[in-house]
Amino acid sequence: MKLRTKYILFVAILHIVALLLSYFIFDKNKIFFIFSEVFIIISLIISWQLYNELIHPIDLLVQGADAIKDRDFNVKFLSTGKYEMDELIQVYNQMMDELRKERTKQEEQHLFLEKLIYTSPTGILILDFNENIHQVNPRALQLLGVEEKDVLKKSVHELSHPIMQQVKQLQSGHSKMFTMNGAVSYKLQKSHFIDRGFPRHFVMIEELTAEILEAEKKSYGKVIRMMAHEVNNTIGPVNSILQFTLQTRQHSDELKNAIQVAIERNNNLNSFMRNFADLVRIPIPVKRPVHIIPLLQNVTDLMQLKAGEKEINFQYENQNVAFVINADIQQMEQALINIIKNAVEAIDEKGTITILTHANPKRLIIRDNGKGISPGFEEHLFSPFYSTKKDGQGVGLTVIREILFNHGFDFSLKTIVPGVTEFRINFE
Repeated sequence: MKLRTKYILFVAILHIVALLLSYFIFDKNKIFFIFSEVFIIISLIISWQLYNELIHPIDLLVQGADAIKDRDFNVKFLSTGKYEMDELIQVYNQMMDELRKERTKQEEQHLFLEKLIYTSPTGILILDFNENIHQVNPRALQLLGVEEKDVLKKSVHELSHPIMQQVKQLQSGHSKMFTMNGAVSYKLQKSHFIDRGFPRHFVMIEELTAEILEAEKKSYGKVIRMMAHEVNNTIGPVNSILQFTLQTRQHSDELKNAIQVAIERNNNLNSFMRNFADLVRIPIPVKRPVHIIPLLQNVTDLMQLKAGEKEINFQYENQNVAFVINADIQQMEQALINIIKNAVEAIDEKGTITILTHANPKRLIIRDNGKGISPGFEEHLFSPFYSTKKDGQGVGLTVIREILFNHGFDFSLKTIVPGVTEFRINFE
C-alpha cells in the first residue's frame, strides 16, 4: 500500500471516528456539537494542507527517480514557494544538469572514438569478454580480405586467416612483426581496457610494407651506388690495360687465355654490379591502359626458348578472359619475365607453367609444378639479396616486389600444395 493511500485512509478513519463520537457525546448539547463539527472541518483542512506539503514532495521525488531510471535528464521541477521543498528541488535540478552534461560529454567522446576507429588507417579488432570479435573497422576488414559478417561475433580461435593465427599467440601488452606470403609485412599489437571491472582485449593491425621497403631501399641504395661507382672506375681502366697488352705484345697461348678470362671476369663483375644498381633506379611507373593477354603472350614468346631447353610447356587457362590494367608496360613486362624465369628455374625438367586470368576481380595467376618453396623460406622470399639458388643474387624477386608495389598491386608467392606453386597478382 502506498504512503499516500495510508495517509488518506488514516485521516478518513480518524475524522469519521471523531464525527461519530461528537454526535453521541454532544447530541443533547447543540453548542458543543457545532463546535466539535467546526473543529473536525478545520482538522480536515489542515490534514489536506499537510498532505500537499508532505505527500506531494514525495510524488515529485518518485517522478524524478523514474526520470533517472529512464535516463531522461531533461526533467526538471519548478519552485513551489515552500522553503524545504524548494531546497530539495534545487538540489535535484542541479543533479539533473550535471547528469545531462556528463551524458552529453560521454556521448561526444563515444562518437569521436567510434569515428576515430572507423576512419583509422590501422586495422582494429575489439573483442568481448569471451574473445569473440565485437567490433571491426573497415581497415581491418581490408587487411583480412573478408566481409564484416564473416568475422563479427566469431572467436579469434575459430578463424584460420594467417593474421588471426598470429593474433592467437599474442599476449596482451605485446607486439609482433610478421611477413605474410613473403611479400606483405604487418605489425600486430594486443592490449586491453577495463569494462565494468573486467579486462577486454583489442588488437591493432598495421601494414608496414611501404615503410620497410623505404627503409631497406635507403639502407642498401647508398651502399650499392658507392660499390657500383668504385667497381666501374676500377674495371674500366683495368680492362683497357689488359686489352692494350693483348694487342701490343706477343704472349704465349696460356697467358692470352688468362688475360681473356680476366677481361671476361671483369665484365661479369660489371654486369653483376649493374644488376644491383638497377634495383635502386627503378623509376616511378608511367601508367597507361595495357591489355593483359597480349602482354602475357609477348613474355611467354620471349621465354619460350629458355623453357624449351628443359621441355617446359606454357598452358593458358581462361585465355578468352581478357581485361585491361593501368600499368607501365615496360616495368610490368620486366616483372612478368622475372616471375616466369623463376618458374622455369624451379622446374627441373618436363614441367608445365599454367597462366590463368580472372576478370572479376582482375587477377593473374602463374602456376608451376616445380619443386616448390622449402618450409621456412616463405618470409624471406622478397628480402633484398636473399636467394636459395646456388648462384643467385637475390635481385629478381626484389625487383618484382618493387615494381608491383609501386603499381599498387597486391601479390603473393606460395606453394599451395606440394608440387604446385602460385604467383598471384591482384590488379584491383
